[in-house]
Amino acid sequence: MADLHVQNAKLFISAGDPRQFPAAPVPQIALSGRSNVGKSSLVNTLLGRKALARVSSAPGKTITVNFYDVDGQLFLVDLPGYGFAKRPPAEKAKWSALTDGYFTKNRNIDRVCLVLQLIDLKVGPTKDDEMMLQYLGATGLPFAVVATKADKLNKTNRTAALEELARHPDIPDGTPILPFSALNGEGKEEVLKTIRRYAEV
Repeated sequence: MADLHVQNAKLFISAGDPRQFPAAPVPQIALSGRSNVGKSSLVNTLLGRKALARVSSAPGKTITVNFYDVDGQLFLVDLPGYGFAKRPPAEKAKWSALTDGYFTKNRNIDRVCLVLQLIDLKVGPTKDDEMMLQYLGATGLPFAVVATKADKLNKTNRTAALEELARHPDIPDGTPILPFSALNGEGKEEVLKTIRRYAEV
């Protein structure tokens, strides 16, 4: 397959219903994480774009599954953020239905080759993160952990936080754990390398 030109990317669809999920037979890499963990920033950094993914000022406000077409060779799929305490129950229910629908009603579920589970390295896994990790474990889909906001910790605390993640009972041995910072771009190449390996592009 030809080289993957990550700058050649566009928002393909913001799907508010599983029936809108695209049927294109290309690999899908899904991004999961709580609101304000930095999913939009990760998308923009990976694709070398400043504002392809809009960074919301109100976490959890957008409840859609955003499919980004990357060079016609794969979809980066931004799942709606979870763990937003201030949202009304109806919106939380919609989040659950849409995210669950991605894994259970996605006609191209066999194309999902990797889930990038984002966890704030400074905060560590929240209860919501642990529920998501357990859910991913139950689906059997391969996943990697992207430890965001890595620049916010000093060397000692960062090493300790990464070791703690590696020991977490919901993160199986051998799971890639990738420190990442949207601020200085650290980890960008490692994340892209991991995406390419699992998507085989």
